[in-house]
Amino acid sequence: MRVTKLCQSKDIVTINGMFPGPVVYAQEDDRVIVRVTNETPHNATIHWHGVRQMLSCWSDGPAYITQCPIQAGQTFTYEFTMFKQKGTLLWHAHVSWLRGTVYGAIVVYPKTGVPYPFPHPYEEHILIFGEYWNKDLRKLEKQVLSSGGGAPPTNAYTINGHPGPRFNCSSNDVYRIQVVPGKRYLLRLIHAGLNMENFFSIANHKMTIVEADGEYTKPFTVDRVMLGPGQTLNVLVETDQPIGTYDMAMGPYMSARNVPFQNISAIARFQYDGATTNALAQPAQLPRFNDNLVVKKGMDGLRSLNATHLPLEIDTNLFFTIGLNVEQCHSSNPNKTCQGPNGGVFAASMNNVSFNRPAVSLLQAYYDKIQGHFTDDFPGVPLKVFDYVNGAPNNSPNDTQSLNGTRVFVVDYGARVQLVLQDTGTVTTENHPIHLHGYSFYVVGHGTGNYDPRTAKLNLVDPPYMNTIGVPVGGWAAIRFIADNPGVWFMHCHLEVHMSWGLAMAFIVKNGNGPLETLPHPPADLPKC
Repeated sequence: MRVTKLCQSKDIVTINGMFPGPVVYAQEDDRVIVRVTNETPHNATIHWHGVRQMLSCWSDGPAYITQCPIQAGQTFTYEFTMFKQKGTLLWHAHVSWLRGTVYGAIVVYPKTGVPYPFPHPYEEHILIFGEYWNKDLRKLEKQVLSSGGGAPPTNAYTINGHPGPRFNCSSNDVYRIQVVPGKRYLLRLIHAGLNMENFFSIANHKMTIVEADGEYTKPFTVDRVMLGPGQTLNVLVETDQPIGTYDMAMGPYMSARNVPFQNISAIARFQYDGATTNALAQPAQLPRFNDNLVVKKGMDGLRSLNATHLPLEIDTNLFFTIGLNVEQCHSSNPNKTCQGPNGGVFAASMNNVSFNRPAVSLLQAYYDKIQGHFTDDFPGVPLKVFDYVNGAPNNSPNDTQSLNGTRVFVVDYGARVQLVLQDTGTVTTENHPIHLHGYSFYVVGHGTGNYDPRTAKLNLVDPPYMNTIGVPVGGWAAIRFIADNPGVWFMHCHLEVHMSWGLAMAFIVKNGNGPLETLPHPPADLPKC
């Protein structure tokens, strides 16, 4: 689809000629059937982010994990049930960096007659945060990986595809919500950006969080929120201010050191009926780009409305370090291809293993017992113990190299898993939004510094139930889930450049007993590699 933004015209990949793409509306327990025909020359897949995919792992969508991509001219039909799920989720492409333009909302309503557990809003609106690039995103990914260096900053942030008036040639490229005074609005906030986490606020208005990642929370009122890629929040906003126009601003949260980023905010308008159209809008206040305290406060305030299936006993206790690495340069042309720190090549890893993408889908290799595509020896604890946050061996690339491999961790059906995710300072500490496919999980704890089981405070009463957790900068997060969904499930950092560098791994959850605990056979139209 041809679009003109930021003074330039270019072709972008979209779904049904829409940017952002169409909303998938459903009700709890609905069966969803989406037929995807690839009319581009590139490979394509769609991931249904936050959908639990009970017994439908083949429809999860990450390329080379649960399926081969849909090739040019081919069609694949995704089928899944919104089993006991409601709320705001998202869908996006899950191959190369295609999700930079291929994304949309999933809105799942409660069953007919079941009310929201909060005051009913007068209206609902969807706000999808994105990043817009003047470059072709598939080429950009190739350039970043072949340079060995970091990713350039995005050209603009967008709200529902619109950058807003602060960017060049964008004074009319502004998204607006028209509101009536004295009413209550539900805003469904979705972060579909590629490589940045972002703050969001509305001038002179408070937001009450009532849902996170498609799960109800205890109401919690804030001035601003931070979302990482893959995260969603539902917030209630009261139109209790004088009639006027108010900015809604989305700006950068960058917790890593020495990383260039786009510092101009995207602006949308929250406009009261009766406001004069050309009057100045009230500006929205955003935190400083590295304000970790606001992020911590936001996490501290999230509480489940009711934590029903929280495992109190644990069978499988895992500890994963996450972070960036520098590989040694092995290139004949180092100036071009080794632009990472100290003439090395950027990589990223979990437990010091950088994920290599296999040539066929892991799920097919596992299901058909095809040898040679993965090994089941992903370490359950770090291979080396050190002061992860402060004392990392920082003589890069010599001491920071990761191992490379397609390694998975095998979990028995029904296992009660606790996983501690620990940020490392090997290259720089950073907030990493980690997403687990096929599951939501209870975030039972988070903190700064190195995780210490003797002093870590865990919430085993009402922890939030999420599918993407921002592991705090220089800190840790502990999550729990019951492995009751057989298949191959990808876990990765949702900052696309980190996933490309290898900040990912996969769980294999074995079958249990009987047909309700067993992964069905693949669909007949599953794409071939």
